[in-house]
Amino acid sequence: MTPHLSPTPSCSAASLAVLTSLLEARTGQQLASYRAWRIDTALKPLVRDRGLDSIDRLVALVLDGHDRTAADQVVDALLNQETSFFRDGNVIDQVVEAVAAVESTGRRARVWSAGCATGQEPLSLAIAFAERQEREGLAPPDIVATDVSEGAIARAREGRFTQFEIQRGLPVRRMIRWFDERGGDWFAHPDLTRMVAYRRHNLTADPAPGRFDIVLCRNVLLYLAAPAKAEVFTRLAEAMRPGGLLVLGAGETVIGQTDRFEPSPGTRGFYGHARDRSCRAVGEQAGMAA
Repeated sequence: MTPHLSPTPSCSAASLAVLTSLLEARTGQQLASYRAWRIDTALKPLVRDRGLDSIDRLVALVLDGHDRTAADQVVDALLNQETSFFRDGNVIDQVVEAVAAVESTGRRARVWSAGCATGQEPLSLAIAFAERQEREGLAPPDIVATDVSEGAIARAREGRFTQFEIQRGLPVRRMIRWFDERGGDWFAHPDLTRMVAYRRHNLTADPAPGRFDIVLCRNVLLYLAAPAKAEVFTRLAEAMRPGGLLVLGAGETVIGQTDRFEPSPGTRGFYGHARDRSCRAVGEQAGMAA
């Protein structure tokens, strides 16, 4: 059930119903009551850019259907793209160790950053593996990064960040080493951006973009309704190579949510396929190394 949201001066109850239904249909995400403030905050810039006087007018434009970009822009604006570099940095370190465990079997690892927003998470991974390559001469794994927002993926591919964004999670040493400042913005070195393959992908509707040893899907499931969440867990399980590990956000868990995954005994916040006991060895090796 979609939670009740209170109308605002610029957004009627009818428009709210359209917006919440559109977001859930396109992405599986729900606008919880505590996120109601996002509607005005997220959509007013779009209202202004289109020369409209209210969110109601914007919703009418979406319903009219002649401007096919309107619905896409509304959904992109309503999505929560909160992210930062090296968010929960110990998790990135543990992913590096889990990849090393995979590589010890003689296989090149594949990593999927699902719900990557504007690209800070996959670039954090790229930095960690690039630094490992400098220290140890080990080639980086394949990294695929996806998001449901075309706008977010376009920004991620560009590798461009504002001063505010670049300072969130990156010490000066890494800023200078891996980014160039031009015109007030910071651009990731080509050596980093080449390490990541970006794709638009809807977790609730699209097949997985391959099979992977490590899947990071952090702070995405929080916003999904229960049926959509169950569907995503099924799709993620199908995307796992033997011994693969799923990484969720600090406030997320598989417990009571799905029977497709179980906690990895070696690493907190990592989960293995419930029918695949080989994930235990990878998780335990990563946990001991961390």
